[in-house]
Amino acid sequence: MAKIGYIGLGIMGGSVVRNLMKAGHELVIHNRSQKIVQELVAAGATPADSPKAVAEQVEFVFTNLPDSPDVEKVVLGENGIIEGAHEGLIYIDNSTIKPETARIIAERLAAVGVAALDAPVSGGDVGAKNGTLTIMVGGPQDAFDRTAPLFAAMGKAWVLVGDSGAGQIAKVCNQIIVGAQMVGLAEALITAQKAGVDPRRVVDAIKGGAAQMWTLDVKPPRLFAGNRGPGFKAHMQHKDLGICLDTGKTYGIPLPMTAVIQQMYTAMLEMGHRELDNSAIITVYEMLTGVKLTENPPE
Repeated sequence: MAKIGYIGLGIMGGSVVRNLMKAGHELVIHNRSQKIVQELVAAGATPADSPKAVAEQVEFVFTNLPDSPDVEKVVLGENGIIEGAHEGLIYIDNSTIKPETARIIAERLAAVGVAALDAPVSGGDVGAKNGTLTIMVGGPQDAFDRTAPLFAAMGKAWVLVGDSGAGQIAKVCNQIIVGAQMVGLAEALITAQKAGVDPRRVVDAIKGGAAQMWTLDVKPPRLFAGNRGPGFKAHMQHKDLGICLDTGKTYGIPLPMTAVIQQMYTAMLEMGHRELDNSAIITVYEMLTGVKLTENPPE
Protein backbone atom coordinates (compact mmCIF):
# COMPACT_ATOMS: atom_id res chain seq x y z
CA MET A 1 0.00 0.00 0.00
CA ALA A 2 1.14 3.54 -0.75
CA LYS A 3 1.60 6.65 1.36
CA ILE A 4 -0.35 9.38 -0.42
CA GLY A 5 -0.79 13.11 0.05
CA TYR A 6 -4.00 14.87 -0.95
CA ILE A 7 -4.46 18.66 -1.01
CA GLY A 8 -7.88 20.15 -1.71
CA LEU A 9 -10.75 18.39 0.03
CA GLY A 10 -13.86 19.86 -1.55
CA ILE A 11 -16.89 18.01 -2.93
CA MET A 12 -14.64 15.79 -5.04
CA GLY A 13 -11.40 15.61 -3.07
CA GLY A 14 -12.91 14.50 0.21
CA SER A 15 -14.64 11.55 -1.44
CA VAL A 16 -11.48 10.58 -3.35
CA VAL A 17 -9.54 10.50 -0.06
CA ARG A 18 -12.15 8.25 1.52
CA ASN A 19 -11.92 5.81 -1.38
CA LEU A 20 -8.13 5.76 -1.24
CA MET A 21 -8.25 5.01 2.49
CA LYS A 22 -10.89 2.36 1.88
CA ALA A 23 -8.44 0.69 -0.51
CA GLY A 24 -5.92 0.49 2.33
CA HIS A 25 -3.65 3.44 1.49
CA GLU A 26 -2.20 5.80 4.11
CA LEU A 27 -3.28 9.43 3.58
CA VAL A 28 -1.65 12.72 4.58
CA ILE A 29 -4.01 15.65 3.94
CA HIS A 30 -4.06 19.45 3.81
CA ASN A 31 -6.94 21.85 3.22
CA ARG A 32 -7.90 25.44 4.02
CA SER A 33 -11.22 24.46 5.61
CA GLN A 34 -10.55 22.40 8.72
CA LYS A 35 -13.99 20.81 9.10
CA ILE A 36 -13.35 18.20 6.39
CA VAL A 37 -9.79 17.72 7.66
CA GLN A 38 -11.14 16.84 11.10
CA GLU A 39 -13.65 14.41 9.60
CA LEU A 40 -10.96 12.62 7.58
CA VAL A 41 -8.51 12.56 10.48
CA ALA A 42 -11.21 10.87 12.53
CA ALA A 43 -11.42 8.29 9.72
CA GLY A 44 -7.65 7.65 9.84
CA ALA A 45 -5.92 10.34 7.76
CA THR A 46 -2.93 12.37 9.02
CA PRO A 47 -3.05 16.20 8.83
CA ALA A 48 -0.18 18.36 7.61
CA ASP A 49 0.19 22.12 7.97
CA SER A 50 1.43 22.92 4.45
CA PRO A 51 1.75 21.44 0.95
CA LYS A 52 5.50 21.20 1.58
CA ALA A 53 4.89 19.13 4.71
CA VAL A 54 2.57 16.83 2.78
CA ALA A 55 5.07 16.26 -0.04
CA GLU A 56 7.93 15.51 2.34
CA GLN A 57 6.06 12.55 3.86
CA VAL A 58 4.60 10.75 0.82
CA GLU A 59 5.31 8.82 -2.37
CA PHE A 60 2.45 10.41 -4.33
CA VAL A 61 0.88 13.83 -3.82
CA PHE A 62 -2.43 14.86 -5.37
CA THR A 63 -4.08 18.25 -5.68
CA ASN A 64 -7.72 19.02 -6.40
CA LEU A 65 -8.12 22.81 -6.45
CA PRO A 66 -10.46 25.39 -8.02
CA ASP A 67 -8.32 27.05 -10.72
CA SER A 68 -4.89 27.46 -12.32
CA PRO A 69 -3.55 30.14 -9.91
CA ASP A 70 -4.52 27.98 -6.92
CA VAL A 71 -2.60 25.02 -8.29
CA GLU A 72 0.44 27.15 -9.16
CA LYS A 73 0.52 28.58 -5.62
CA VAL A 74 0.20 25.21 -3.90
CA VAL A 75 2.78 23.52 -6.12
CA LEU A 76 5.32 26.27 -6.83
CA GLY A 77 4.71 28.87 -4.12
CA GLU A 78 6.17 29.38 -0.65
CA ASN A 79 5.90 26.16 1.40
CA GLY A 80 4.66 24.53 -1.78
CA ILE A 81 5.00 20.97 -2.99
CA ILE A 82 8.19 21.82 -4.88
CA GLU A 83 9.89 22.70 -1.57
CA GLY A 84 9.07 19.22 -0.28
CA ALA A 85 10.37 17.48 -3.42
CA HIS A 86 12.36 14.28 -2.99
CA GLU A 87 13.54 11.38 -5.12
CA GLY A 88 10.70 9.16 -6.37
CA LEU A 89 7.88 11.61 -5.64
CA ILE A 90 5.05 11.69 -8.19
CA TYR A 91 2.70 14.68 -8.40
CA ILE A 92 -0.85 14.18 -9.72
CA ASP A 93 -3.27 17.05 -10.30
CA ASN A 94 -7.00 16.22 -10.35
CA SER A 95 -7.93 19.89 -10.87
CA THR A 96 -9.23 21.33 -14.13
CA ILE A 97 -6.73 24.00 -15.17
CA LYS A 98 -5.22 25.53 -18.30
CA PRO A 99 -3.14 23.03 -20.31
CA GLU A 100 -0.25 25.49 -20.48
CA THR A 101 -0.25 25.78 -16.67
CA ALA A 102 -0.03 22.00 -16.39
CA ARG A 103 2.97 22.00 -18.74
CA ILE A 104 4.76 24.76 -16.80
CA ILE A 105 4.26 22.92 -13.52
CA ALA A 106 5.50 19.65 -15.05
CA GLU A 107 8.66 21.37 -16.33
CA ARG A 108 9.40 23.02 -12.99
CA LEU A 109 8.91 19.77 -11.08
CA ALA A 110 10.96 17.75 -13.56
CA ALA A 111 13.87 20.09 -12.83
CA VAL A 112 13.87 18.89 -9.19
CA GLY A 113 13.33 15.23 -10.07
CA VAL A 114 9.56 14.99 -9.59
CA ALA A 115 7.35 13.40 -12.29
CA ALA A 116 4.02 15.17 -12.86
CA LEU A 117 0.70 13.92 -14.19
CA ASP A 118 -2.15 16.24 -15.10
CA ALA A 119 -5.13 14.02 -14.33
CA PRO A 120 -8.45 15.90 -14.34
CA VAL A 121 -11.53 13.85 -13.59
CA SER A 122 -15.13 13.57 -14.77
CA GLY A 123 -18.14 11.99 -13.10
CA GLY A 124 -19.21 14.62 -10.58
CA ASP A 125 -19.88 14.15 -6.90
CA VAL A 126 -21.61 10.81 -7.60
CA GLY A 127 -18.54 9.44 -9.38
CA ALA A 128 -16.23 10.70 -6.64
CA LYS A 129 -18.32 9.06 -3.90
CA ASN A 130 -18.76 5.78 -5.76
CA GLY A 131 -15.18 5.55 -7.02
CA THR A 132 -16.37 5.59 -10.64
CA LEU A 133 -14.60 8.68 -11.96
CA THR A 134 -13.12 8.87 -15.44
CA ILE A 135 -9.52 10.10 -15.26
CA MET A 136 -7.83 11.81 -18.24
CA VAL A 137 -4.05 11.81 -17.86
CA GLY A 138 -1.11 13.61 -19.41
CA GLY A 139 2.52 12.90 -18.54
CA PRO A 140 5.24 10.23 -18.54
CA GLN A 141 4.29 6.58 -19.10
CA ASP A 142 6.31 5.29 -16.14
CA ALA A 143 4.67 7.71 -13.70
CA PHE A 144 1.26 6.74 -15.10
CA ASP A 145 2.03 3.05 -14.64
CA ARG A 146 3.12 3.58 -11.03
CA THR A 147 -0.01 5.61 -10.26
CA ALA A 148 -2.49 3.26 -11.97
CA PRO A 149 -3.25 1.25 -8.78
CA LEU A 150 -4.31 4.50 -7.11
CA PHE A 151 -6.49 5.46 -10.06
CA ALA A 152 -8.16 2.06 -9.66
CA ALA A 153 -9.36 3.12 -6.19
CA MET A 154 -10.75 6.39 -7.56
CA GLY A 155 -12.33 5.56 -10.89
CA LYS A 156 -13.70 3.15 -13.42
CA ALA A 157 -11.49 4.32 -16.31
CA TRP A 158 -8.09 6.00 -16.57
CA VAL A 159 -6.41 6.76 -19.88
CA LEU A 160 -2.96 8.18 -20.65
CA VAL A 161 -3.88 10.64 -23.40
CA GLY A 162 -0.39 11.94 -24.14
CA ASP A 163 2.43 14.11 -22.78
CA SER A 164 2.09 16.79 -20.10
CA GLY A 165 -0.98 18.95 -20.73
CA ALA A 166 -2.78 16.29 -22.76
CA GLY A 167 -5.00 15.34 -19.84
CA GLN A 168 -6.18 18.94 -19.59
CA ILE A 169 -6.82 19.06 -23.34
CA ALA A 170 -9.01 15.97 -22.92
CA LYS A 171 -10.85 17.73 -20.08
CA VAL A 172 -11.41 20.75 -22.35
CA CYS A 173 -13.09 18.42 -24.85
CA ASN A 174 -15.09 16.83 -22.03
CA GLN A 175 -16.34 20.19 -20.75
CA ILE A 176 -17.34 21.39 -24.22
CA ILE A 177 -19.68 18.40 -24.37
CA VAL A 178 -20.84 18.62 -20.73
CA GLY A 179 -21.79 22.28 -21.13
CA ALA A 180 -23.78 21.47 -24.26
CA GLN A 181 -25.52 18.60 -22.47
CA MET A 182 -26.58 20.76 -19.51
CA VAL A 183 -27.99 23.49 -21.72
CA GLY A 184 -29.65 20.94 -24.04
CA LEU A 185 -31.26 19.21 -21.06
CA ALA A 186 -32.59 22.51 -19.72
CA GLU A 187 -34.06 23.45 -23.10
CA ALA A 188 -35.70 20.04 -23.47
CA LEU A 189 -37.27 19.99 -20.00
CA ILE A 190 -38.63 23.52 -20.31
CA THR A 191 -39.95 22.78 -23.81
CA ALA A 192 -41.91 19.81 -22.47
CA GLN A 193 -43.14 21.79 -19.46
CA LYS A 194 -44.34 24.78 -21.48
CA ALA A 195 -45.96 22.56 -24.12
CA GLY A 196 -48.05 20.94 -21.39
CA VAL A 197 -46.38 17.52 -21.42
CA ASP A 198 -45.01 15.88 -18.27
CA PRO A 199 -41.22 16.30 -18.60
CA ARG A 200 -40.61 13.19 -16.48
CA ARG A 201 -42.43 11.06 -19.04
CA VAL A 202 -40.54 12.78 -21.84
CA VAL A 203 -37.27 11.81 -20.17
CA ASP A 204 -38.48 8.21 -19.84
CA ALA A 205 -39.45 8.20 -23.52
CA ILE A 206 -36.22 9.59 -24.95
CA LYS A 207 -33.45 8.22 -22.74
CA GLY A 208 -33.50 4.84 -24.48
CA GLY A 209 -32.93 6.41 -27.89
CA ALA A 210 -30.33 8.57 -29.58
CA ALA A 211 -30.57 11.23 -26.83
CA GLN A 212 -29.33 8.82 -24.15
CA MET A 213 -26.44 10.21 -22.09
CA TRP A 214 -25.10 10.26 -18.53
CA THR A 215 -26.65 13.69 -17.98
CA LEU A 216 -30.12 12.41 -18.88
CA ASP A 217 -29.74 9.51 -16.44
CA VAL A 218 -28.39 11.49 -13.49
CA LYS A 219 -29.62 15.09 -13.54
CA PRO A 220 -33.42 14.97 -14.17
CA PRO A 221 -34.25 13.01 -10.99
CA ARG A 222 -32.43 15.66 -8.94
CA LEU A 223 -34.20 18.51 -10.72
CA PHE A 224 -37.61 16.87 -10.40
CA ALA A 225 -36.98 16.38 -6.68
CA GLY A 226 -36.26 20.10 -6.32
CA ASN A 227 -32.57 19.47 -5.63
CA ARG A 228 -30.48 22.11 -7.37
CA GLY A 229 -27.50 21.94 -5.04
CA PRO A 230 -24.09 20.72 -6.23
CA GLY A 231 -22.99 18.31 -7.66
CA PHE A 232 -20.68 20.42 -9.71
CA LYS A 233 -21.04 24.11 -8.99
CA ALA A 234 -22.20 26.48 -11.72
CA HIS A 235 -19.28 28.87 -11.23
CA MET A 236 -16.86 25.98 -11.76
CA GLN A 237 -18.65 25.04 -15.00
CA HIS A 238 -18.36 28.69 -16.05
CA LYS A 239 -14.63 28.69 -15.23
CA ASP A 240 -14.08 25.46 -17.17
CA LEU A 241 -15.86 26.86 -20.22
CA GLY A 242 -13.54 29.86 -20.01
CA ILE A 243 -10.58 27.47 -20.16
CA CYS A 244 -12.17 25.85 -23.22
CA LEU A 245 -12.46 29.22 -24.96
CA ASP A 246 -8.91 30.21 -24.00
CA THR A 247 -7.65 26.92 -25.42
CA GLY A 248 -9.59 27.56 -28.60
CA LYS A 249 -7.85 30.94 -28.95
CA THR A 250 -4.44 29.37 -28.30
CA TYR A 251 -4.89 26.88 -31.14
CA GLY A 252 -6.97 29.07 -33.49
CA ILE A 253 -10.15 26.98 -33.06
CA PRO A 254 -13.55 28.71 -33.31
CA LEU A 255 -15.88 27.49 -30.54
CA PRO A 256 -19.09 29.47 -31.17
CA MET A 257 -21.49 27.15 -29.33
CA THR A 258 -19.20 26.95 -26.30
CA ALA A 259 -19.12 30.76 -26.22
CA VAL A 260 -22.93 30.92 -26.20
CA ILE A 261 -23.14 28.28 -23.47
CA GLN A 262 -20.65 30.18 -21.31
CA GLN A 263 -22.83 33.27 -21.70
CA MET A 264 -25.80 31.28 -20.39
CA TYR A 265 -23.73 30.41 -17.32
CA THR A 266 -22.70 34.06 -17.00
CA ALA A 267 -26.40 34.89 -16.79
CA MET A 268 -26.88 32.19 -14.14
CA LEU A 269 -24.05 33.62 -12.04
CA GLU A 270 -25.47 37.14 -12.39
CA MET A 271 -28.78 35.78 -11.07
CA GLY A 272 -26.94 34.87 -7.87
CA HIS A 273 -26.91 31.11 -8.50
CA ARG A 274 -23.16 30.50 -8.69
CA GLU A 275 -23.19 27.85 -5.94
CA LEU A 276 -25.99 25.77 -7.51
CA ASP A 277 -25.40 22.64 -9.59
CA ASN A 278 -24.44 23.08 -13.24
CA SER A 279 -27.78 21.45 -14.19
CA ALA A 280 -29.53 24.37 -12.46
CA ILE A 281 -28.82 26.32 -15.66
CA ILE A 282 -32.52 25.52 -16.10
CA THR A 283 -33.16 28.54 -13.83
CA VAL A 284 -32.10 30.80 -16.71
CA TYR A 285 -34.65 29.15 -19.01
CA GLU A 286 -37.32 29.43 -16.32
CA MET A 287 -36.62 33.15 -16.15
CA LEU A 288 -36.65 33.55 -19.94
CA THR A 289 -39.89 31.60 -20.46
CA GLY A 290 -41.78 32.40 -17.27
CA VAL A 291 -42.34 28.66 -16.76
CA LYS A 292 -40.95 26.78 -13.76
CA LEU A 293 -40.13 23.09 -13.96
CA THR A 294 -42.75 21.27 -11.90
CA GLU A 295 -41.24 19.37 -9.02
CA ASN A 296 -42.62 15.91 -8.26
CA PRO A 297 -45.69 16.16 -10.55
CA PRO A 298 -48.46 13.62 -9.93
CA GLU A 299 -48.14 10.22 -11.61
